[in-house]
Amino acid sequence: MPHPNAELIARFYAALGVKDGDAMAVCYADNAQFSDPVFRNLDASAVRGMWQMLCSRATDLTVETSGIEADDTRGRARWVATYTFNKTGRQVRNVIDAEFEFRDGLIVRHTDRFDLWRWASMALGLKGTLLGWTPLVQNAICKEAMRGLEGFRRKQAENRAN
Repeated sequence: MPHPNAELIARFYAALGVKDGDAMAVCYADNAQFSDPVFRNLDASAVRGMWQMLCSRATDLTVETSGIEADDTRGRARWVATYTFNKTGRQVRNVIDAEFEFRDGLIVRHTDRFDLWRWASMALGLKGTLLGWTPLVQNAICKEAMRGLEGFRRKQAENRAN
């Protein structure tokens, strides 16, 4: 029988596979932290918003998971996200290694690692291939993603207020 935290990881990615950002959001503790090469150092509220945003925008996302392991405090998984990058219409197949820390049956720290240059090559084409390794382009990708997240969260707050 899998460890309950391994089951939590499996539920988390199953929710991503059906684009259910709300189901993903409840997997995080209120003091959770998230980081990946694009969305760096997010708090719990921001990471919940990030998954809700990504799920709401995904049209053809498929998610494959493997290597899910967990114990009382730590876990890991490899997951592959395949989707069309909306801004360019290009196909992306992103291979991601995830590490988790748990407390009281919830995720308190989640770190995803992937090759941002490889991602930029797929998502942006020739520009990403030639320049995606540079800090200038990588920082621009991060800033644009954070602007998108901030706008999404602002709209969420406005909708809740109305």
